[in-house]
Amino acid sequence: MRYALGIEYDGAGFFGWQRQSHAPSVQQCVEDALGTVANHPVTIICAGRTDTGVHARGQVAHFDTPSERSERQWVLGINSNLPRTVRVLWIHAVDDSFHARFGAHSRSYRYSIMNRWVRPAIGVSYYGWCRDPLDTKLMHEAAQCLVGKHDFSAFRSAGCSAQHAIREITAISVTRQQDIVTVDISANAFLYHMVRNIVGSLLTVGLGEQSVEWFSSVFKGRDRNLAGVKADAEGLCFMGVRYDPKYKLPEIAQSFPFAPQA
Repeated sequence: MRYALGIEYDGAGFFGWQRQSHAPSVQQCVEDALGTVANHPVTIICAGRTDTGVHARGQVAHFDTPSERSERQWVLGINSNLPRTVRVLWIHAVDDSFHARFGAHSRSYRYSIMNRWVRPAIGVSYYGWCRDPLDTKLMHEAAQCLVGKHDFSAFRSAGCSAQHAIREITAISVTRQQDIVTVDISANAFLYHMVRNIVGSLLTVGLGEQSVEWFSSVFKGRDRNLAGVKADAEGLCFMGVRYDPKYKLPEIAQSFPFAPQA
């Protein structure tokens, strides 16, 4: 039997999603809890691995098991064996054609910036911080050149294991609500540190240090060394994944700041 599950976690206390031998990971926590409920070792595959300190509201994973439990029993049993900063939100039986990673049509991230001269105290791990005023209209304007299918080498960090840098961004926006600046970005897939590198370059535009034309030129030049510095992990959150509707996953699995482009 194959199950898909939705996971929410605070990444501040973990060294990323992927299981590691020397440090705590979200994958290890979830697999250990699942194994306790299933009564056998379980391996899970997620939609998108997150880095150290990165959070998730709508991570999706799948696993296989011969054990039979109701969806309610799975959720309650798993969560009773998880730390308080990790929760399974739902679990849903799917057929063997479902694959959390390779079956994902789109993924979305959100980067949140506290834009005021004093650092945040509450929710400090949930925001990047910029002391000087940001021009969100210029940031949004600059970001629109990223929409579409392009080579994103300019925002690809060293150590990226992807075979190529071609990705398709379906939508990106920069908005403000009082002191909070939010960058929402949706794409078919992401490169290593791609979102944080994009945000870092957009910040230089928002601060007036570089122009909209500079951002476009750097992007088209495909040279990571010319782009802005990588934004901090704090503030980045994996928001959701879109799959074929035939799997009838709960609504949060389809959570997206944008409607996908046709």
